Amino acid sequence: MMRQINKKTILLAGAAFALTASLSVGSAAAYFTTYATSEGTVPVKMGFTETVPHEEVTNGAKHITITNEGDYDCFVRVKVFSDVEVTYAGDDWEQRNNDGYWYYKPVLAADKTVPTSELTVTITYPDTGDTVKDPLKEFNVIVVQECTPVVYGEDGTPQPDWDHVYSTQAQ
Repeated sequence: MMRQINKKTILLAGAAFALTASLSVGSAAAYFTTYATSEGTVPVKMGFTETVPHEEVTNGAKHITITNEGDYDCFVRVKVFSDVEVTYAGDDWEQRNNDGYWYYKPVLAADKTVPTSELTVTITYPDTGDTVKDPLKEFNVIVVQECTPVVYGEDGTPQPDWDHVYSTQAQ
């Protein structure tokens, strides 16, 4: 009698296991057999923001404008390196953060024909004691400009992201 109870218990446990396993097989089979199809194509345009500085030197000043020739609106900033003293002037340009950059306040639209307003960098020549001064004798004024695509805050206002880094090199 003891032997039959063990067989019954084993058979009953096996049947319970088989029943439990068969209940979950249906949902698993449904998961693995569900699919969707689609047709057609959607073009994906991966554009870039590209800005081009324009510089002209007249009357002891460098006149700088920047044009957005890229695919997206952006913010721009300019930093000037010089071996002579310079002063700045320009509508819509401001210094922030004491970082040496001049920031163009409005968003620069992706329109090849509308540049920024002019940032004028006036060159102040050092007094060397020479009796004859040649204002075009020799000076270095290097302009570095940067741009960043417009990102929008939670409230929808456009903001620059100057910490975002783009790289064309493989990581």
